[in-house]
Amino acid sequence: MDLGEIFAYAFVQRAMLAGALIAAVSALLGLFLVLRRFSLIGDGLAHTTFGSVAVVLLVGVSPFYVTLAALPLVMVSSLAIYKLTSSKKINADAAIGIVSSLGIAAGITLSSLSGGFNVDLFSYLFGNILTVNRTELVLSMIVFAVVAAVVFYYYDDLFAVTFDQELARSMGVQTERLNVILFLLTAVSAVLAMKVAGIMLVSALLILPALTALQLSVGFRTTMIAATGFAVGAVFCGILFAFVLNLPAGAMIVVFNAVFLLLVFGIRRLFAGHG
Repeated sequence: MDLGEIFAYAFVQRAMLAGALIAAVSALLGLFLVLRRFSLIGDGLAHTTFGSVAVVLLVGVSPFYVTLAALPLVMVSSLAIYKLTSSKKINADAAIGIVSSLGIAAGITLSSLSGGFNVDLFSYLFGNILTVNRTELVLSMIVFAVVAAVVFYYYDDLFAVTFDQELARSMGVQTERLNVILFLLTAVSAVLAMKVAGIMLVSALLILPALTALQLSVGFRTTMIAATGFAVGAVFCGILFAFVLNLPAGAMIVVFNAVFLLLVFGIRRLFAGHG
């Protein structure tokens, strides 16, 4: 089967487009999160997503709308993490751990009440980007547009908050509002990313492209573009190899993200050694 035949399938086209949009969103947000040492929030929100999906499936929501229905619960959880960390009495890792543990506990409890792990809940744990529906594709487009607009409009403020929040606050930047926006968008990204890589691997989409781009040691805008490029490239390569070799697409996307990181890191070390 050649590439033309693969891309002729409508479900592959949807998977490629939705995957690219979600990967770009995750990479952009992940860069800010990594630099602010909030890398683990992806894991925390992923575990919360597990609990949210269990709630949604338990009440009988159609699998077609699970992603949309799970959003409010995960967004509330992201705000809970932010409030806990901003209180200064609990550090970020502990706050994420608290919410993460509750999410997992809720998911396991609710799945037991419904008679065990059913096929729907199991599929969200490991993802299946090839089953992306039109609702999820449209939602991905909307979220991408919103994130791109926020980053473009608030670029200077986000840059300031990322590298020195106290200085940004003294300059009149509304750090509270920016932090809330960042956490809410990350929550939406985590819910969408579960379709790409599954709940178990959501954090990889947020962390790996950002880390890969940061290895380049270039300007911040260029780093953002590079992170997006690596993320989208991993989606295309992952889906293509998964389709040809009959492997899980979500896992292959993460594998290619890791390969890109190792390649860039290795090339950087090689040039540094010759320097």
